[in-house]
Amino acid sequence: MKAIVLTEAGGVDNLVLQEIPTPAITDNEVLVKVKAISINPVEATIRKNRDFLHLVLGIRDGEQPIILGWDVSGVVEQTGKAVTRFKKGDEVFGMVNFIGHGKAYAEYVAAPEPHLALKPANISHEEAAAGALAALTAWQTLVHYANIQAGHRVLIHSAAGGVGHYAVQIAKHLGAYVIGTASAANRDFVLGLGAGEHIDYSKHRFEDLVKDADIVVDSVWKEGHLERSLQSLKRRGKLISLVMFPDERVSRIALMSRKFLYRMEVASDEQDIDTISGLLAKGYIRSHISHKFRFDEIDKAHLQVESGHTRGKIVVVVD
Repeated sequence: MKAIVLTEAGGVDNLVLQEIPTPAITDNEVLVKVKAISINPVEATIRKNRDFLHLVLGIRDGEQPIILGWDVSGVVEQTGKAVTRFKKGDEVFGMVNFIGHGKAYAEYVAAPEPHLALKPANISHEEAAAGALAALTAWQTLVHYANIQAGHRVLIHSAAGGVGHYAVQIAKHLGAYVIGTASAANRDFVLGLGAGEHIDYSKHRFEDLVKDADIVVDSVWKEGHLERSLQSLKRRGKLISLVMFPDERVSRIALMSRKFLYRMEVASDEQDIDTISGLLAKGYIRSHISHKFRFDEIDKAHLQVESGHTRGKIVVVVD
């Protein structure tokens, strides 16, 4: 099969299209013929950093091939003996082995059965692949970490981005009032997703405008941003960080101000990916895809995600 192999940590030139053996599956796995994959910012981050490769993928020195990615949508080619939820020919999607070596940048992927869900018939493989890691992150953040309730005021940073655009839709669907930060160019997009207010982060300090949020979802990798987000919370409000690890000083500020601060880690989960499938099927959430690339254009996809200015999601069409 064809796969995009990372020869070593570094630039996009290290992502090389190669022929490698099709993976064998265990009794609890499904072999998926991949139709589309989704590109996430974390993949560009670990591509460049050898330490992150070892930490996130769990690989050992000298292990090859290294294949990035977790988000797939495709067709079941083969099932293990213990698999009961899927059969050959089913269309499926999911986030495979996160955190771990998902090996999604390939024509075929071996996926644990609980990491997949049936793809809704009314959406494309591209839309399904887009709605794996990013939509799961948004769902688990709001539901499992923040315990979102109808009537909550929710501030979502980077509301036009991959995770952000799902978070806006999910929070709105669950009855919250949503405030989204984004550039002026993305104002109409964010409001169209269901946000009640838009804040242009380049013109306004969000903490001056929002001081009573029940929940803040912070996906901004910038020194001091978590502390600013704490200022937007009411007492006993919850700040969920998607990227930054809170240091001792910021954690102390949260404690002293009677606010909750969490660092979120998304996980592959059967019930949650089934929930995402249902939300996509019913149109409660939609995947906005701003860029599509061919399989042999994976370098361009990485450069786009590294720009930090992608509206919605980036997908790569494999077949």
